[in-house]
Amino acid sequence: MLKPSLPIDENNRLGRLHGLRILDTAAENRFDRITRMAQRLFGSDICLVSLIDKDRQWCKSRQGFGFPEVKRDISFCAHAILDDEIFVIPDTADDIRFHDNPLVTDEPRIRFYAGCPLHEPGGHRVGTLCILDTRPRDLSADAAETLRDLASMVENEIQVSAQITIDELTSLPNRRGFHMMANHLLSLCRRTGADAELALFDIDQLKTINESYGDATGDSMLVEFADMLASCFRTADAIGRVGGDEFAVLLSASSNSASSALTRLRGLASNSSSEMLRKLRWSVGTIQYDAERHDTLEILMADADACMYNDKIRRRIAGGL
Repeated sequence: MLKPSLPIDENNRLGRLHGLRILDTAAENRFDRITRMAQRLFGSDICLVSLIDKDRQWCKSRQGFGFPEVKRDISFCAHAILDDEIFVIPDTADDIRFHDNPLVTDEPRIRFYAGCPLHEPGGHRVGTLCILDTRPRDLSADAAETLRDLASMVENEIQVSAQITIDELTSLPNRRGFHMMANHLLSLCRRTGADAELALFDIDQLKTINESYGDATGDSMLVEFADMLASCFRTADAIGRVGGDEFAVLLSASSNSASSALTRLRGLASNSSSEMLRKLRWSVGTIQYDAERHDTLEILMADADACMYNDKIRRRIAGGL
């Protein structure tokens, strides 16, 4: 059996996937109707809308499949997201990559697979719409086109979800999306006693950049800063654009570890090929989560905001602005 490789955009891909807030949600008819339609059209035993998480394949919708998730190492869909083309396995028994896969040798004894990659609004491949059979078969050109059309319908439904919680410019969670993620993480911290840390950022010169170079340049700076945050923090951290020029990162299972990510962030900006990005300045406030003090996310963010304001004042005094 050949384990799937990781996509080259894996860190950003996982960040976008988690930002959609679809993982581990209840079944929804808007997705189920598409998999039911696909199952009827193709006469397949199984049809799935699957999402590829860090270590698992999780099914948002499933017809004829008894498992809500499987390990990523044995996932067919984890192979399918490595390319934009439909991934087809006419007969798993004759394919060295899959002939000894547990999903082939044991139930449900898959012999045929065809998966069309699904893209989130930012363009990253997060999962598939796939059909599977317990008998070998082929996928005709017409059938492939139908599968692409149905996959586009799934992507439209993902887009609807993203519009509620995703910032259109940066593709990061917006304020609502960040609050949803952060509240979930803090709830886990309260139950398990795990540490957490919040970093709140403010781009200091965004107004000046917009006035001097135009809004398009300012938007470009926000996008680049968002990409740097995604690169410097862990995929398990909640990252969001919570205001026009404000970003927030909640580091889960973390105690005073934001400093290393902030060092990476400053280094990335300093070594950028973009002169504008090298000159970009931001204020940041970090605060350790205290279960006794921080009853709500709002209190935690207010404390981080106070630290960020103090950082801004210190930098002004030091002549940093």
